[in-house]
Amino acid sequence: MASDSQDNRRKQYSLMRSILDYGMGGLILLFGIFFLFSEKLGFSFDMEPIFKYFFSFLCIVYGGWRIYRGYQKNYYSE
Repeated sequence: MASDSQDNRRKQYSLMRSILDYGMGGLILLFGIFFLFSEKLGFSFDMEPIFKYFFSFLCIVYGGWRIYRGYQKNYYSE
């Protein structure tokens, strides 16, 4: 009985964390794509292009990693 309650709690926690990872990963990925194509969209920033591209690359990689982590759902290390 107690293990069923703990299993349900773990499933709910895993679902909540995966939804959070999908959402944050998608948002960060969209920021990276936005910064990558910002000049074509009509936005200009006062920063060197190498820093802008490096930041967009980091956002895309980190956003993809967050989405992958949400897909994998490996939150418990037992």
